[in-house]
Amino acid sequence: MPFITAQDGAEIFYKDWGSKDAQPIVFHHGWPLSADDWDAQLLFFHGQGFRVIAHDRRGHGRSTETDAGNEMDTYAADVAALTTALDLRNAVHIGHSTGGGEVARYVAQHGQGRVAKAVLISAVPPIMVKTEANPEGLPLEVFDGFRAALAANRAQFYREVPSGPFYGFNRPGAKTLDGVVDNWWRQGMMGGLKAHYDCIKAFSETDFTDDLKAIDVPVLILHGEDDQIVPIADSAHKAIKLLPNGTLKTYPGLSHGMFAINAEIINADLLAFIRI
Repeated sequence: MPFITAQDGAEIFYKDWGSKDAQPIVFHHGWPLSADDWDAQLLFFHGQGFRVIAHDRRGHGRSTETDAGNEMDTYAADVAALTTALDLRNAVHIGHSTGGGEVARYVAQHGQGRVAKAVLISAVPPIMVKTEANPEGLPLEVFDGFRAALAANRAQFYREVPSGPFYGFNRPGAKTLDGVVDNWWRQGMMGGLKAHYDCIKAFSETDFTDDLKAIDVPVLILHGEDDQIVPIADSAHKAIKLLPNGTLKTYPGLSHGMFAINAEIINADLLAFIRI
């Protein structure tokens, strides 16, 4: 399997499909998942003639189960190591949830001259947690609850999240897709508990305000209006005001995991944006 080695020796797994001469699209997954979560996008965009790359964040999937470096600056540095190793240029970076924060930090701090466009899907920027500067955010106690559930019984918690709010399967009349839930659980359990525990702080408390302001390439924000994990009012609606060159598209009734279970809708909008 292909890996690159990060500065601290962590091995970062990645997939790389398509012609090396094609425009690259780099996919950044959410917590606590892996590159496998982008199956519907990798296959679709490879079929459209793009070079598609997706990595497992450190401590996730097949990458090293790190006990250190589980924060956004290191995540972004790992992406920079990957893009340098593969010599990716004119790339489109697409991130979901935590991966959207990773995209924002990478593009702002490392992407100069390598990035053509970026997409944030159901993404955490500008900041999730409630602070004096962000009074509309979610209370810290919410994320403390995530940590407690993770420490108590990670396997059970990783059933409850996808079978409930992540895909909106807890909504009246919603049909649970058991295979989707099982796949979420499988990906989550592949990673390391310590890294996943630390990543809760990374995705909830990192402030991406300055990153968003610094991004000068076109950015598309896609967000479901029924996102129960990253509420749209405190994420997409704020992020769009900070981007110099941003476009926002929202989807009534769609969930946090819309890119996976509504892939035909999201893929079409991604393709249109990339080809503009």
